[in-house]
Amino acid sequence: MLIHFGYEFIYRCPRRTPMILNVHVHHTRVSDLVCPDHLRSEPAVPVNMYRDGFGNWCSRIVAPEGRLLLTGDGVIRDSGLPEPMVADALQHTVETLPQEVLVYLLGSRYCETDLFTDIAWKLFGPTPLGWPRVQAVCDYVHQHVRFGYQYARPTKTAWETYKEGTGVCRDYAHLAITFCRCLNIPARYCTGYLGDIGVPAVDAPMDFAGSIEVFLGGAWHSFDPRNNQRRIGRILIARGRDAADVAITTSYGPHVLESFRTWTEEMPRPHPAGAAP
Repeated sequence: MLIHFGYEFIYRCPRRTPMILNVHVHHTRVSDLVCPDHLRSEPAVPVNMYRDGFGNWCSRIVAPEGRLLLTGDGVIRDSGLPEPMVADALQHTVETLPQEVLVYLLGSRYCETDLFTDIAWKLFGPTPLGWPRVQAVCDYVHQHVRFGYQYARPTKTAWETYKEGTGVCRDYAHLAITFCRCLNIPARYCTGYLGDIGVPAVDAPMDFAGSIEVFLGGAWHSFDPRNNQRRIGRILIARGRDAADVAITTSYGPHVLESFRTWTEEMPRPHPAGAAP
């Protein structure tokens, strides 16, 4: 399967404004790229790329005064299969976890583990360890939180999501991550593209999708508490402790986002020469 994906942002800045953009496909998917997702801008501005502490590709620019169009698109090869399910993936004891994953047991900007420990063990302590426990967390979050873009706000934390019972995909992810960390399961936040491939199309503008990865059985595994099903065609952009580490745009000055759109769509299969369409 080939998937065409991309984005377009239009900003207006009252003065020159430094920005960091986190919009490139993650390095773990680079070998799948058929056409790379190069960043383009109007007017053209110099772009300085670097890899952050979580391994994400970032671009530094200085937006000029006035209007700035940022866009990029690419084509990626995908298996066309749902994300794998590893129901027998075992949970590690804390003392046997690799050192590099320990940071994903700690509280972070949007994931207040100190507020959730007793709640997490009361809710999920009786569940089987490993994959079933993570699935129980995702089931609970999926049922507990009501989705709606009107509930989104940039400062919303896992605790506020839990108390209010509403949110968007990043809020589902933060709540599930916090529960997992309280249960000694390393969990991290992911952002990327997720189109309506293999599921009924949603009549709403597309946005970037927040999901989670948990460390079980010596590997990281993808879960999606918002949709709560194995999906086809998820394209990873960035990973971090929570959404603060993977913001699509970080601006160091005033700006207005005048328009935003993103797309992900399966490309038609080419027909062999002479074959009927």
